[in-house]
Amino acid sequence: MAIEVFNRREIKYLISNEDKDALLSIIGQYMESDPYNKGGKPYSICNIYLDTEADELIRKSLEKPAFKEKIRLRSYGTAKPGDKVYLESKKKFDSVVNKRRTAFLLEEAYEYFESGKIREDREQAENPGNAPKMNKQVMQEIDYIMNFYNLSPRVFISYDRLAFFEKNNSDFRLTIDTNIQTRRENLRLEVPAYGRQLLPEGKWLMEAKAFKAFPLWFVHFLSERRLFSTSFSKYGSEYTAHLEELKNKKTEI
Repeated sequence: MAIEVFNRREIKYLISNEDKDALLSIIGQYMESDPYNKGGKPYSICNIYLDTEADELIRKSLEKPAFKEKIRLRSYGTAKPGDKVYLESKKKFDSVVNKRRTAFLLEEAYEYFESGKIREDREQAENPGNAPKMNKQVMQEIDYIMNFYNLSPRVFISYDRLAFFEKNNSDFRLTIDTNIQTRRENLRLEVPAYGRQLLPEGKWLMEAKAFKAFPLWFVHFLSERRLFSTSFSKYGSEYTAHLEELKNKKTEI
């Protein structure tokens, strides 16, 4: 069963192709590859971020407050009708991330965005056997945020990910993302990924995730490669680029 509640620190690093290759050359000694990384290849994650018409959530986030939150709809790969997707709430307070999510069918999520209501006849849905079990407590929390801010789909962000879990069953996890693409049109998870590239060529976004301390081997790797944490945010970087694009358009007029 998919984990629906996460509590952990998430530290990000921008790394080069050489750093990525150096990490992959040793990581098998300490960590196991995510089952989605079949044949050692990245898997695709697609997200629709929700915000106000004035982009209030991301603007507040960029001010680096002690507390910030985001709501997004996520699929693994390009979705199709009847696929399971996840509506997620991601909150961060003093470097600790709390992520809570619940499952939907793709069509149910779109209906919820349009009507603001969860289908009451869900048990009698056309395909009830395929409908994932909804976490009602998580959904109530997300529904409160959705209605409090009056959120709607604003940005599509996708990326290809390599993910690893530590062999000793600790809470340490590593992800390495590339091909981060964003767009502000066609905000549908069934539309194939395309859009503006966020990362410079040859760069990867690595995230180290754990509630406790990072393992010693990873700390040594960071030191040897002279890698330092960054505050890079996918949605934040997209919004900054979006504002720059709007500014350039005004200048051209």
